[in-house]
Formats: sequence, C-alpha cells, structure tokens
Amino acid sequence: MVRRTFIQNTSLSIAGIAVSKFHFNKMRKFRVSLNPGAIGVKTDAKQLLSHAIYYGFEAIVPNASELAIMDKSVMHEYLSKMEKENITFGSLGLPVDFRKDSDTFKKGLIELTDMCSSLRDAGVKRMSTWIMPTHNSLTYLENMKQQSSRLKMIANILGHFGIRFGLEYVGPKTLLARDKYPFVSSLKECKELVSAIDESNVGFVLDSFHWYCAEEGVSDLLTLDNKDIITVDLNDAVSGRDIYSQLDWERMLPGDSGVIDLKGFVNALKTLGYDGPVRAEPFNKVLNEMNDNDALKRTYNAMKKAVDL
Repeated sequence: MVRRTFIQNTSLSIAGIAVSKFHFNKMRKFRVSLNPGAIGVKTDAKQLLSHAIYYGFEAIVPNASELAIMDKSVMHEYLSKMEKENITFGSLGLPVDFRKDSDTFKKGLIELTDMCSSLRDAGVKRMSTWIMPTHNSLTYLENMKQQSSRLKMIANILGHFGIRFGLEYVGPKTLLARDKYPFVSSLKECKELVSAIDESNVGFVLDSFHWYCAEEGVSDLLTLDNKDIITVDLNDAVSGRDIYSQLDWERMLPGDSGVIDLKGFVNALKTLGYDGPVRAEPFNKVLNEMNDNDALKRTYNAMKKAVDL
C-alpha cells in the first residue's frame, strides 16, 4: 500500500463457518503468511493473530508499533499463543525512508535502532523493502551508489539484531517511463545491488507479479538458494493487458486471472527448499472494498489454490 500511495502521489466477530487449516503437500517448507494491509483489512496485533488462527494461516506480518510498547507479560502471552498455534512471524516492512533527503534518512536510522530491540525480543527475523525502478535526477550509477550506501547502513543495524533484510525489484514496464533515469527493475539488476551492499543478511523479495513483468522465467528463480530469499509475494496479473501494460498498483489475487505461471513459480520455491513466508499483495480495489471477513476468505482460498499447484 505504501508504494501505491507513493507512486500515485508523485505522477473478531467473524460470521459463518470457519474454514479449515491449510492442508498442503508436506514437502513444501514455506509458510503462508497473512498480510492484512495488502488486502484492505484493518486490524491490530491481537485481531490479526485471531484472524490467522481462525482461517488457518501459518504466519503473520509483525505489527512493529504494538510490539514496541507491549508489556513483557502481554508479549509473553502473545508469543506463547503463536507458538501453540504454530504461527510464526513473516516479514516486516522497512520503516526507514531511504529515498528522500539525508536528514530524513538519518532520522529513520535512529528510529530503526530503537525499534529493533523489541523486534528481536519478539523473535522477528525478516524485514523488507522495495526499490523504485526510476529516479528523476540520479543516473543509474549515482542511484546505485546512494542506495547501496544507505541500504548497507540499514542492513548493518538489522544484522546486529539478527534480522535478515530483503530487497524487492519492481518490474512493470509502465513505471520505467515515470522518471528520467531507469534503475533496478529485474532480478539480475537486484543481484548487482545486493552485491554492492555486501552484507551477509541481505537477500531478495520475490514477487510473482514483478517476476512476470520483468519477463523472467523459472530458470532465473533457480539461480537463487533458499538463504537468498527473505520473503515472497504471490499475485496474478490483470487479464486483458499485455505484459507491457501492467500497472504496479493493480493486480489480482493468485490464480484469479491465470495470466502468470504460478505453478512454475511455486514449484521453483519448493525446488529451492524455500522455508520463509509467502503472502498475497494484490493491491486490488475490489478486494480492498470487501468487508474484512470476505476479504480474508477470498485471500485464503486464493492462496490455498496457488500453493496446491
């Protein structure tokens, strides 16, 4: 939701019968994570855990602001409930704005350091962010230098608290004309950025939508190892649009259109032995306008269908 807003600004009572837990092929190691903000569901940490238990999700996106102020006894109770229900934490979005001026970035680093202690206490081990594929004033090399330097500082802080850091390349061709200079928009280019950062806890965020828009295949995914992947987003592309017309902020739940080869994508994750979180991030207006119960059910069903592939 943050990227969609950024782009646009700049150009339980639960009704019904509870659904069953995920029953998937035991050979897969990754965990299906519930990311409420990405499907238009507004919830606090307690409600999010209840939703995950009720619908059978296996991981939840950490609520950093609430974890930071939780009383120790409340934290212990919360984490114990997660453990009892076999629910783990997925990846948390990076709270630092590294794309703006130096002062904003430095302020974010201070806040990140303060936050990381509570995240470590809660057992949060993954954090991620996205890379804007263009810039209005920095050339590719200038942008690479600035971003690798700033992201290295972020990664260094996270590493001290045992947190892995994932970077997501953004693939839609429609974004590449947004600003004067292009930047990272493919897995190969993202590898160059990760190499420039040169921190052992830095890896990749894979998104089936961006993988499709970047015109990549299963062979590209298989160049990675499990340890390289921090988190994964499963989405489908909008039907009726070719690969060059897809919009970053308009996607479908996995399997809703059948445009993307999700079977190939998911089986690549299984082949790699990926054991991290997999979540839906469709940025879909229809889904966002549903009531919470319907949105959760739709997301559960779509994720089950995709992982069953």
